[in-house]
Amino acid sequence: MRLLLAEDDEELIVTLKKGLAAAGYAVDVANNGVEAEYLGNEGIYDVVVLDLGLPERNGIDVLRNWRSNGNKLPVVILTARNAWHERVEGFKAGADDYLGKPFHVEELLARLTALLHRTSQLPGGPLNVGDLFLDEERQTLITADGQVHQLTGTEFRLLRYMLLNPGKVLSKSRLTEHIYDLDSDKDSNVIEVYIRRLRQLLGSDRIETRRGQGYVFREG
Repeated sequence: MRLLLAEDDEELIVTLKKGLAAAGYAVDVANNGVEAEYLGNEGIYDVVVLDLGLPERNGIDVLRNWRSNGNKLPVVILTARNAWHERVEGFKAGADDYLGKPFHVEELLARLTALLHRTSQLPGGPLNVGDLFLDEERQTLITADGQVHQLTGTEFRLLRYMLLNPGKVLSKSRLTEHIYDLDSDKDSNVIEVYIRRLRQLLGSDRIETRRGQGYVFREG
């Protein structure tokens, strides 16, 4: 999953990027509100972690602008502002969740996972689609026969995105956009390699190829 981190605290950026990347997120950073608003409108992100105290344009204005333009991107607010009315202001502007500073990275990760599941209309807890379970904390796949398979970072990001979008036609370019960050070398042909690896684990019928369109993950 691809995540936009809109934050201007350099130390916090380093800490969060490390934790988010280890949890399987492709992370891009915007350190001011203008850049954050622009990137958030690109349609390439699955979720945003948005600091309210951004320079150039504050997070509340960024969020209001997104929502007024019909941008439904899921947003978790980060802020050092702990007054209840400021939290209410964030929710009224369109935030999906809120986390006050200081916080533990583990809590942010748990909130992001829960938010992404809700956005995909899936229940909380382990990511379960059909007879497959994806352990997002350990980045392992549990198949119908009970076997546990360790996934590489790219395999995990690709499979998680497919499990959160079952039944949808996903083009190679869309998959590439959502599993790599801006600094990565993007080659949509590499997607085919990882699709083949996942089919070896899941069975060839779980990921359908739609010629000229992309792939469809079948729930079972």
